[in-house]
Amino acid sequence: MDRIDLHILRELQNDGRLSNQELAQRVGLSPSPCLRRVRQLEQDGVIRGYRAIIDPEAVGRGFEVLVSVEVRRDRETVEAFEEALQDVPDVIEAYRLFGSPGCLLRIAVADLTAYERLWIERLTTLAGVTEVNSQIIMKRVKEPKGLPVDIRRA
Repeated sequence: MDRIDLHILRELQNDGRLSNQELAQRVGLSPSPCLRRVRQLEQDGVIRGYRAIIDPEAVGRGFEVLVSVEVRRDRETVEAFEEALQDVPDVIEAYRLFGSPGCLLRIAVADLTAYERLWIERLTTLAGVTEVNSQIIMKRVKEPKGLPVDIRRA
């Protein structure tokens, strides 16, 4: 990737709805080569997709919890646990970690009652779970804005 590709990535992270015309103007290309570069970045898997950022309150999921989970550490159990997570829509992010805890989840539900129900009925019953610890998010201090793209590195 060169400087222009990195500039395209930075602009699209800031606003994925930019028209090709506007994007081309911002990165200093004519529209046709700009579109070719965007399509190549998509084809190469550098750009994985485009999403709308939704207000959690607007869809009844304003209560967020970070949950650390300990899972028995054998391959079969870990794989079963990770597969089971795919079927829990309230888990909006999941990470396997080195060390302890073994897994970190970000969960979005309506309220404390909904989280308690999820904790009792789903989280503690997942394959291999030995411990579940919850940290309720008081306030989001910094919103995800995408990855830093330094166009000076090219």
